[in-house]
Amino acid sequence: MAYEKPPLFVRAVFNRIAMATGVSGTMTLVAPGRRTGEPARVPVIPVDHDGARYVVSTRGESEWVRNVRAAGSLELAGRRAAPQRYRAVEVPVDHRPPIIAAYRAKAGRAVEPYWRKRPEPADHPTFRLELEA
Repeated sequence: MAYEKPPLFVRAVFNRIAMATGVSGTMTLVAPGRRTGEPARVPVIPVDHDGARYVVSTRGESEWVRNVRAAGSLELAGRRAAPQRYRAVEVPVDHRPPIIAAYRAKAGRAVEPYWRKRPEPADHPTFRLELEA
């Protein structure tokens, strides 16, 4: 599975702004690093579809995807919302299309270039989030 590394500007500037402001419904995903155990933070836009919440990787096999797979859980924090812990269950490729469609509708034009480059659902790891007690 491919991965598209974000440019330096996105990593150093935009991601921080997105997590601080919550632009476009952005929340902060926090997962322990699979090697260091230190919390790694990345902006994501969660989407609700058919009564469940999901996160989708626009860039493919990213570090946050690998960290979530290793940990099996993550935390989502919003600008004004208390952090919540979730168990993360990877969605099989054949079940991803309607979730990805809902994600693309919510996230808007900003994410369209990722699907032009990599249109296959297999290129976009997707996780269903189950709230932990």
